[in-house]
Amino acid sequence: MSLHGKAAVVTGAAAGIGKAIVEILLQNGAKAAILDLNKAAGESLKEEMNKQYGSEKTLFLECDVASEEQLKAAFEKAAGAFGGVDIMCNNAGVMDEAAWEKTVTINLMGVIRGSYLALEHMNKLSGGRGGVVVNMASLAGLRPVITSPVYSATKHGVVGFTRAMAAASTALGYGLRFNTICPGFVQTEMIYNLSSKLGRYFHLTEESSQLRERIGVINVSEVAECLLELVTDETRNGEALLVFQKGRKYVTFPSFSE
Repeated sequence: MSLHGKAAVVTGAAAGIGKAIVEILLQNGAKAAILDLNKAAGESLKEEMNKQYGSEKTLFLECDVASEEQLKAAFEKAAGAFGGVDIMCNNAGVMDEAAWEKTVTINLMGVIRGSYLALEHMNKLSGGRGGVVVNMASLAGLRPVITSPVYSATKHGVVGFTRAMAAASTALGYGLRFNTICPGFVQTEMIYNLSSKLGRYFHLTEESSQLRERIGVINVSEVAECLLELVTDETRNGEALLVFQKGRKYVTFPSFSE
């Protein structure tokens, strides 16, 4: 799948992994709607991208993925401005074990909302042109992280939801591919001041630091490269792509037969 002329919607796009995803999409000829709650950062990124690629290539929309109404309105504005959407990246996420309901709402419900909006607009059965949905999970979506049970649960949910949606799309002929990225520790704001984000598990901060030292920290561009691979390789559907300091690999899940 060539990205030239394609249109993408990216949530949590104003900084960190989301910003890197916007940049790699534009570098490869796509347009991108930048959705983020941080208005100042979003407008700053758009201004930066305007200088490099032209104002018609990006759109900033202030949006809280916890709000179904805001996310729906933002997606519809992006689809209207770009004449449709080909790529949806549900990237917005938080880690906050104390505010665990917020974590579930953003990390899991936000991904489900975004995926269903993409299905509504992009489904070939209802006149859409198909495309790709990439959901951001985590290493914590493949193995439990003792410092962050709720975060782990949401990311496991993202992996399971994405794989099920991929299978459903194939079975029903939606014309959409669904994949997920599972990064280890990434050089973003999220990995700093961990003790303040662990709630009742703050006593385990040292364990989290030790895990980070064992598996290392990657940069945001390495995650964005995974996004590019999952979007452009049309054979990829229902994949979970793990990326950490040792490299990247597709996860093999157990197969159950009757």
